[in-house]
Amino acid sequence: MDYNPYRSGSNFVERREHRKWTPTDDIVLIGSWLNMSKDPVVANEQRSGAFWKRIAAYFAANQKVTECERREPMHCKQQWQKINDLMCKLCGSYEAATREKTSGQNETDVLKKAHEIFYNTHKKKFNLEHAWMELRNDQKWCDLPSSNTTGNMSFNSSRR
Repeated sequence: MDYNPYRSGSNFVERREHRKWTPTDDIVLIGSWLNMSKDPVVANEQRSGAFWKRIAAYFAANQKVTECERREPMHCKQQWQKINDLMCKLCGSYEAATREKTSGQNETDVLKKAHEIFYNTHKKKFNLEHAWMELRNDQKWCDLPSSNTTGNMSFNSSRR
């Protein structure tokens, strides 16, 4: 007989269903991360655990998510890492699209090209448009190498 501690009727606690992050959850998490990471009082003088506890508390206090299940600091950190990874990849694609921009193309055209480059490079669609809209003008994601830079292309040290 197979042993399954999550089977109904066992003496073990039922496993909780994994609750997906919604675009609203992502936007609140992004706002939480931006507020905590730019706190001039605490700045970078805090341990990772304390930083993510503060983000989780800020997230939980937000009016848009107070009705939902509490997110643990580790859940916030994991989701942020996914968002950050995809945002950095899209920024690379966006920078490449900007270098290929031709006369008459607008911001929408460049973003569309960035999505194509992202898809061709990573073999999946970029699905965090809501995160892009929140973060695209933040310094961390704006500090791309200049499109007219030649030779050594070094990224700004503020990239994490």
